[in-house]
Amino acid sequence: MNNQKIDQRRVEAGPRGVGVLCNFYADRAENATIWDVEGRAYIDFAAGIAVLNTGHRHPLVVAAIQAQLERFTHTAYQIVPYESAVALLERINAVAPIDGPKKTALFTTGAEAVENAIKIARAYTRRPGVIAFNGGFHGRTMMGLALTGKVHPYKLGFGPFPNEVYHVPFPNAAKGIAVEDSLAALEQLFKCDIEAQRVAAIVLEPVQGEGGFNIAPAELMERLRSVCNQHDILLIADEVQTGFGRTGKMFAMEHFGVQPDILIMAKSLAGGMPLSAVCGRAEVMDSPAPGGLGGTYAGNPLAVAAAHAVMDAIEQDKLLSRSISLGARLQEFLDDWRGRWAAIAEVRGLGSMVAAEFTDPETGKPDAATVALVQKLALERGLLLLSCGSYGNVIRFLYPLTIPYAQFEDALTKLSEVFALVAEINVIS
Repeated sequence: MNNQKIDQRRVEAGPRGVGVLCNFYADRAENATIWDVEGRAYIDFAAGIAVLNTGHRHPLVVAAIQAQLERFTHTAYQIVPYESAVALLERINAVAPIDGPKKTALFTTGAEAVENAIKIARAYTRRPGVIAFNGGFHGRTMMGLALTGKVHPYKLGFGPFPNEVYHVPFPNAAKGIAVEDSLAALEQLFKCDIEAQRVAAIVLEPVQGEGGFNIAPAELMERLRSVCNQHDILLIADEVQTGFGRTGKMFAMEHFGVQPDILIMAKSLAGGMPLSAVCGRAEVMDSPAPGGLGGTYAGNPLAVAAAHAVMDAIEQDKLLSRSISLGARLQEFLDDWRGRWAAIAEVRGLGSMVAAEFTDPETGKPDAATVALVQKLALERGLLLLSCGSYGNVIRFLYPLTIPYAQFEDALTKLSEVFALVAEINVIS
């Protein structure tokens, strides 16, 4: 097979709205390596957008799916349930950072989990309003887009969106937005747009994903919890990208000492299989009437089997500690380069959720062009990187937590070569 010929077929057969980053096509993958149809290998620092914390084809995941495939592939859990799904609900309840009795519902995608979290919050509070943050990303469905705080490319041309959704600024010291500014904007909302008694939930990512890996300050979490307690508003943590070890904890909320009322998870929950979940306080989760939650493929048995294997692998392979050690090594590498290359404005991260933000050294403006060039040259050297941020000027690093240390260092060597080349090109231009 030929990459170029397949790409021509893609352009003719699929709509341009489905953007594709790479000009090569995957043939096979193993742990942190992808081989294309022409046999070239790539080090995967994207992991299917944080889906593969346990790597491509983890042996436990492969074995679990194969075993389930021999039994049955689908019954629709709401028609004929199965014990493996019940056991997964119990396992998620046991690890979710929420005190007291908990319940969990399974779905298929992150966006679907977001939609259902809002449904549950509205059913419990009998209120319509939802507050989210600028720069947040919560999916491509209509409610997900309404919550998402970034227009291009996600919301462009798709409105109008569901109403009673409001946004406030997310704290960002580099942009001069303090926690007090975010809270003042929240108070302004309560005074000018929607009274607190009509707000069902405040939803946020503990670390913004598409928004640029911006970490919520602990003070923000504490103050939001206080506001929610004061006004009987539910606090929803969207951990679709941060969950299952990416930040060095099972869930990022564990870093803050603050508990949500509802926790949303997906991506690395099932090691590449489509599965998501919403976990919350039992009385909250029981608010919707029977039949109000579910989905044809929600809790697919193959995906459920994979999720059990993922949770086993996280413990067996000590991936929480690996996340911390790999992330520390990467931040050390990036901090060293930041000291030598003024284009790297900031390095930030929790565990292995690490990013580098690029700005023009002279103007301080976001520099998406440099990020695009780094991506391009890295890909030519067999290293797959992703960008993010409201201005596309942030490189995020999402390698599998199972990546061998030698391969990880090889990736950093490639990245160092690219940084040196781009820095030289910038000086010449």
